[in-house]
Order: sequence, then C-alpha cells, then structure tokens
Amino acid sequence: MKLYYSPGACSFSPHIVARELGIPLQLEKVDTRTKRTETGRDFLEINPKGYVPALELDDGQVLTEGPAIVQYLADLRPEAGLAPANGTFERYRLQEMLGYINSEIHKAYSPLFDPNAPAQVRQERQDYLRKRYALLEALLARQPYLLGERFSVADAYLYTVTNWAGYVKLDLSGFPALAQFQQRIAARPAVQAAHEAERNGKQQVA
Repeated sequence: MKLYYSPGACSFSPHIVARELGIPLQLEKVDTRTKRTETGRDFLEINPKGYVPALELDDGQVLTEGPAIVQYLADLRPEAGLAPANGTFERYRLQEMLGYINSEIHKAYSPLFDPNAPAQVRQERQDYLRKRYALLEALLARQPYLLGERFSVADAYLYTVTNWAGYVKLDLSGFPALAQFQQRIAARPAVQAAHEAERNGKQQVA
C-alpha cells in the first residue's frame, strides 16, 4: 500500500496509525500546490479531490478522507485495539469523535492558514475553535484519551490537527489537559518515528 502525504498535513494521522499498527506502507510526498507527487505523477489522477491523504491499495483502489483511512488501517489489525469492533456501540462513539474533529476542529483551521484572511474572520475562527476545544478539554481532564483509557485512531487525528495551533498563532494556553494530551501523544515511539520520517523524506513505513 502507498500513503500519499504532505508533511504536517492531516495525512500525518494515518501515518501515525500505520506505524502504531506495524503496517508497512510506501510513502509518497505530494506538493498540494502543484498537485504533483515526488515521483512526478499527477496527483489529481490519483485523487481528483486534490488533497491528502490518499491510500492506494495493492489492488489499485484508492481510499480518501482521513477518518475513513484510519478506520480501514485499524481494521487490518483489530487485535491492536486502535478502533473498537465494527457493529459495537463503542465503534459509533469512535465515529462520533472522528466526525467532531473533522467538522468542528479540522475544517475550522482552514481560514487561519490563509494569509489574506481578514482580521475579523481570523478572530471569529479562533473563538470558534476555542469553543470547540472546550468540550475536548473537559473530556481529557477526566481521562487520558478521547475514548477512555486506551489510545485510538481518534487521538492520532486530534493530535495532528492540534499541532497546527502554533503555526496559525492560535492561543490554547487555557487548555492544560489538552496540552498534556499533546505531550502524551508526542512521546509515543510511533509518533516520533512518523515525525522523523516526514522531516527526512523517508519513503517507507516498515
């Protein structure tokens, strides 16, 4: 399988998950501005949506959207417990959390990456994000991970998007439990290996 990624983008979440599970993947970097991969392929032919992540399976099928990809990967190694079993209520709780992060956190960052966004828009998005993070802060003050006592694919996703706060100058200093969560996830060996691989342009998850 091959994961198309852009360093620091939301594709970092499935990259973490693959390493947590010990699933071998090829990594191919994508220039999201030119829509070209590092081997010169037209990324729009791989994923017409034009954004990462995209997971190319061994049979040639391509799966897109981070929340779908991380669940697919987790289901390849169910014994690792990164996602509750399909059909259980706990799995729906995972999907509930992935949906919340996707719609209320991930997408709310987009205007903050636009250098031409008006100050009023930036302030509105920052206020919106802090409001949405408040719910997660209350949750993480009670338990170490989003679903309870065990790390899951949702934690990889939240860690990835929350890392963007520093880049866009979003002040999250009022969220101590969230800060501890970020430190907890950053200390995981798989996360450190994923960071190192993307910094150095490695092309394989072993």
